[in-house]
Amino acid sequence: MNVVRVNCDNLAINTMPDGSQIVRNSDNNTVLALNPTAAAAWDACATANTVSGVAETMRRSLGPSVTDELAEVSLAELQEKKLVSISGSGFKATRRQLLAGLGAVALPLVVSLTVGEQKAHAEHASSIDRNFSRPRANVPKNQKRPF
Repeated sequence: MNVVRVNCDNLAINTMPDGSQIVRNSDNNTVLALNPTAAAAWDACATANTVSGVAETMRRSLGPSVTDELAEVSLAELQEKKLVSISGSGFKATRRQLLAGLGAVALPLVVSLTVGEQKAHAEHASSIDRNFSRPRANVPKNQKRPF
């Protein structure tokens, strides 16, 4: 099975202190949040081109408890969000099988929001200024603005 990252030219990637990553796709205005496990798999895809290669790179990042099955499930998550392309034979492990033998490493998780959905959630949470689009000036109403 061969693993290849999709075209990364349209992606802006920010790594967080906990190892998670935020990926913004400018083509479809989508923001993806990758937890540390999914982020480790995404990083591994930069150089590795097989599932076992991805698993080995993830082990260096996350520890020896990473299995080939965890790498497979991580790659399936990334493929579902169109971050990687996988060719060759199908996956061996299912998410349910992985849960049965999971140790200390968290399951990979990729959450997707459009920029509009993200803004709506931020407005609902009152974390953005609703008057952001209007310029602010300390000019009395009766006086002309200098610009």
